[in-house]
Amino acid sequence: MAIDPSSIHTTRVETIAAASLSVETSGEGFFEITREVAGFLEKVKARDGAVFLYVRHTSASLVIQENADPDVRTDLLTALRRLAPENAGWVHAVEGPDDMPAHVKSMLNGVSLHVPVAHGKMALGTWQGIYLAEHRAQPHRREVMLQFVGACA
Repeated sequence: MAIDPSSIHTTRVETIAAASLSVETSGEGFFEITREVAGFLEKVKARDGAVFLYVRHTSASLVIQENADPDVRTDLLTALRRLAPENAGWVHAVEGPDDMPAHVKSMLNGVSLHVPVAHGKMALGTWQGIYLAEHRAQPHRREVMLQFVGACA
């Protein structure tokens, strides 16, 4: 295992650009936001750096997952339901039976991501996409904070 010296690249942090992305969900599921994040990077003329994403909610999360086969997202929903079922005898039930499981799923997935940006493009793998994971049964409007730190054209 070794780092390829030709892959080492340095850049001066010149810019911190931020925006808020509003995502309307239709209830539990995965909602791809890769295109919107790429659009933000284009608007700020990002070149090299990192893009940070943060969802301002405790019952939704952010993930990087396969974006080619929708069956993956179906299976991920099934797995999350098994890990945090509604009927697990949760103490917190004030906001409905899906609320506490949503908090657990959010904790497992996380509420923030960072993705390297090289030559103006996110360094995602071939089949990777960025998703907001909605863990509540009802539709919600979720706010994702975007921040690019790096050099711009």
